Amino acid sequence: EILKSPTISQGPTVSLFEKKIATKVRANNVIAVNSATSALHIACLALGLEEGDWLWTSPITFVASANCALYCKANVDFVDINPLTGLMSVEALKIKLKKAEIQGKIPKIVVPVHLAGASCDMKGIRDLAKKYKFSIIEDASHAIGGMYKSKPVGSCEYSDICVFSLHPVKIITTGEGGLATTNKKNLAQKMYDLRSHGITKDQRRFKRESPGPWAYEQQTLGFNYRMTDFQAALGISQLKRLEKIVSERNKQYIIYDELLSDLPVNLLKIMKGVRSSVHLGIIRLEESNSKSHKKVFKFLRDSGIGVQLHYSPVHLQTYYRDLGFTDGDFPESEAYAKSCFSLPL
Repeated sequence: EILKSPTISQGPTVSLFEKKIATKVRANNVIAVNSATSALHIACLALGLEEGDWLWTSPITFVASANCALYCKANVDFVDINPLTGLMSVEALKIKLKKAEIQGKIPKIVVPVHLAGASCDMKGIRDLAKKYKFSIIEDASHAIGGMYKSKPVGSCEYSDICVFSLHPVKIITTGEGGLATTNKKNLAQKMYDLRSHGITKDQRRFKRESPGPWAYEQQTLGFNYRMTDFQAALGISQLKRLEKIVSERNKQYIIYDELLSDLPVNLLKIMKGVRSSVHLGIIRLEESNSKSHKKVFKFLRDSGIGVQLHYSPVHLQTYYRDLGFTDGDFPESEAYAKSCFSLPL
């Protein structure tokens, strides 16, 4: 229907999709864009991240969680993980903030990553945000359909902005696509403008007198990060299945937990009060080094089991090594990469 309609882009279906997501995650505002990377970028810009500022995130994530800071010419640093959960360690964050305060390098933004679909300890991070005055973007690319303390991930109860991915391998998909959610109207308006060239067509917001009813006004330097109407239509269809998909993934996770109980491996721990969307089933070998990790990985691949490592630590990627990061900077994350891999779900 959308492909036969007059508007396959910038039509009403994107707005409808945003409203349905807003209802699902209990957020006041939803901004649909063409990728989660785009959502992270405009989220950083909306929060005023700029040259000289710092953004901190987890080393165990896809590179986009860190790259979004570099797009804004800001500095990036990392906070080590809790080895049981694979998530940003609140204790490590607390220690790092104390040191940063002395050095005058408090981050402007912290980006906790909900690895594999399980929420970080957002209350613990929010409490530190209040003390040290930083903003929070939840990178919930894996976590749509998840819950934290009885509220949907995306409700922004403990954050300024939350970002979801709708990439083909994620819980639900629009082919490519992403979402940002926020309860703050001013942040939402900035992100709406930034996703579409910094342009507004609302003449009530014009800063100069309108030359006519045809006019639009570019008020800032934005981007072409829009989602199409046919992508949004797919998103609406997928959203109907979200609960069923997440429920099935949780059942599979329990099956893995039972079947692996006698082996020297552990599934990553999901904290009390968290319902994971189980985007990934990540196991950790109890005794592992680089050699044994590769051996088990190869054995499973050779047996037709499509395991993968999510993720190699971002700070050890060549680009980030060139920025000055090196082996030993974040030992828990580096140990994770030598002992973990994702099982198929």
